[in-house]
Amino acid sequence: MRLTAVTCVKNEGPFLLEWIAFNRLLGVTDFLFYSNDCTDGTDVLLDALARRGGVRHLPNPAEGRNYQMEALKDAARQPLVREADWVWIADVDEFLNIHVGNHTIPALIHACGNPSAISVTFQFFASGGIDRFEDRPVIEQFTWCHNPNLWCDQSAIEVKSLVRRDFPLQYYGAHRPFARGEVAQDAWRDGSGRPVPQKFLTAANPRRIRKFPAHGARRFATLNHYALRSLDSYLVKNDRGDVNREGRVFDDTYWRERNDAAWQDRSIARYLPALNAALAILKRDPEIKALHDACVAAHIARRDALMAQPDYAAMYDHLKSLPTIPPSEQALIDELEMGA
Repeated sequence: MRLTAVTCVKNEGPFLLEWIAFNRLLGVTDFLFYSNDCTDGTDVLLDALARRGGVRHLPNPAEGRNYQMEALKDAARQPLVREADWVWIADVDEFLNIHVGNHTIPALIHACGNPSAISVTFQFFASGGIDRFEDRPVIEQFTWCHNPNLWCDQSAIEVKSLVRRDFPLQYYGAHRPFARGEVAQDAWRDGSGRPVPQKFLTAANPRRIRKFPAHGARRFATLNHYALRSLDSYLVKNDRGDVNREGRVFDDTYWRERNDAAWQDRSIARYLPALNAALAILKRDPEIKALHDACVAAHIARRDALMAQPDYAAMYDHLKSLPTIPPSEQALIDELEMGA
């Protein structure tokens, strides 16, 4: 099975090797990376990986500010995507945690009955009190998340999607494909192998374009989303913006909504022995190791430079002081206390 992962990156150098090694364990055979405006060596590391095969690195073709959608439009024309049996579109902070069979994407596809698309529900992992950046697997460090079936006050949670070659594709979205014509409901499954809700299938309204109710949707697979990582890395993330919109800044609402450490989930640790072995093999290549280490050093240096600025130092202290309760839950607590 040829399985291509497509992603967009900006200054994700310290995290690239883990994401590539992890997805290879899942069965991903090819990677298509789009990068823009990298200053930490991400692009140089990707070029070196591309010379070794299995990875293709392209500059983001966006002429405007919507980097991700422009890249996905271009990706649909690339042979690496057009010739793939399945396409997996995700970000470098997202890890597909498969609970069935041998914990690979083919096992998930088999469990779901080989549909035309599979949409797997996010689970947002908190920083969990980890302030300092460490160069070791993200999936090992961060184990606390929200109640799986409720994020903030929302029972519907976003998804990312695997798409089979024969899907009647109009275009790829960041969270789901959009169909040209009708798709049979049983041909599109959730992370429990159930047909996705009709309103999501047809993108019937804005509330159901990218998400559907999470209850019972992760029996076969979960999408672990490490949007925060350490407080150090979050500070650097604020500085760089993101790949979707140039200059976008994440405020404390973004942090508070995702730093809900109400639940512990260590199930993805099943991959750690194989992941560590795969990372060791990648780092046996002197050039790859040196470029990875340079990205790590750049990440730390940028953290240090930001912490020397009063505004960023104040942001760091502010985020560290915040309660690990989502704003909507805190508002309910405040309302109940006022009523008492």
